[in-house]
Amino acid sequence: MQVTESVSEGLKRVFDIKVPAADLEARVAERLGELKNRVRLNGFRPGKVPLAHLKKLYGRSVMAETIEAVIQETNAKIVDERGLRLAMEPRVTMPEEKQAIEGVLEGKADLDYQLAIEVLPKIELADFGKLKLERLVAVVTEPEIDAALATLAEQNKPYHPKGEGAKVEAGDRATVDFTGRINGAPFEGGKAENVAVDIGSGSFLPGFEDQIIGMAAGETRLVRATFPATFANKELAGKDAEFEVTVRAIDVPGTVTIDDAFATSLGQASLAELRESVRTQLQQGLAAQSRQKLKRKLLDQLDSLHRFEAPSTLVEEEFKNVWTVVENDLRAQGRTFEDENTTEEKARQEYRAIAERRVRLGLVLAEIGDRNKITVSDNEINRALVERVRQFPGREQEVWDYYRKNPTALASVRAPIFEEKVVDFVIELAQVTEKQVERDELYKEDEDLVLSPDTR
Repeated sequence: MQVTESVSEGLKRVFDIKVPAADLEARVAERLGELKNRVRLNGFRPGKVPLAHLKKLYGRSVMAETIEAVIQETNAKIVDERGLRLAMEPRVTMPEEKQAIEGVLEGKADLDYQLAIEVLPKIELADFGKLKLERLVAVVTEPEIDAALATLAEQNKPYHPKGEGAKVEAGDRATVDFTGRINGAPFEGGKAENVAVDIGSGSFLPGFEDQIIGMAAGETRLVRATFPATFANKELAGKDAEFEVTVRAIDVPGTVTIDDAFATSLGQASLAELRESVRTQLQQGLAAQSRQKLKRKLLDQLDSLHRFEAPSTLVEEEFKNVWTVVENDLRAQGRTFEDENTTEEKARQEYRAIAERRVRLGLVLAEIGDRNKITVSDNEINRALVERVRQFPGREQEVWDYYRKNPTALASVRAPIFEEKVVDFVIELAQVTEKQVERDELYKEDEDLVLSPDTR
């Protein structure tokens, strides 16, 4: 066998490989010899079928299997002997001429093929002890707790019947039945009964709630509304609809006093305990945002400290994923690149740069994890998987089985856990100072942040 490296440019390698026909024939003969003792053919005793006859019957298929096995073995040997780390699966190019392929299958010609691979770059990691990071820290204030309690009270306010002869007004809750039609025909999801509509909440189609105002209990009215162009159901998006609406009941909101009784209704022992529970939840949100900001700063520094050529195949694959999301988002919102004050060409350039950044950061984080033996345990994966399964009530077993039987899906559970562990590792080594800030500053986006670097 002859292996010639014909291209070695950057991360790209191309090898021209020639496997003599005699070598292939020897492998085929060995394989046919194995089959001789197992094949049962009419007219021949077990183990007495002539090899020539076996070759006539199975030679072509055995040669095809042999070629596939030889290519896999040869490719693995080339990679192992040269200590190459592949960025993507190798690409094999076989002869295009039918006559050449036939010659190989018939054992009359050498196997000539080309192996193209792209390797991972060598990454020289920076000294993480020299990294300087600033952690923004905010503390929950009493007015913020008061505001959160007011929201809880609004969400849990009681309703009571408005009374006989009353009509729907803004702020009321109307219980309605409705049947929707588009161009006179019913549509899926267009019919419902005993639906609570909070008038003025904007939770229904634009204009729907306003047209219920003035209706009395038992009254039926034709309501016209248009589905937004960004509506999730594409078959309904942008279409005009008519709804036959019947009001079943009208309720008015009561008042809520934020006191111990209110706290008890929410499962807390007292108002003081409820305030502490709210404080804890709000503080957890601030802590999560603080970490997110710190992580962004860390990734920015890692990106600037590790400037190497990213494998083009990985970049292209990542760009396709990013671009699909961009196009789907624009389509869902009914917007164009012009609406975003850009052009498709400029947007492609910007998002390709983002894809390159994501790939580089992914490789850097993987290198850090590999060198420092950072791993994700089965228990950690199972805990994360349980959290995902809980998001699908009634389908828990189905979702669990899907992840367990799908390596790619399971890898999507492992990846963010691994990333967070590597980030924690680097932060521990870095020089981190804290800065006390207000909540608004903590949540303010950086003006130069094109797209969250966390979403590599």
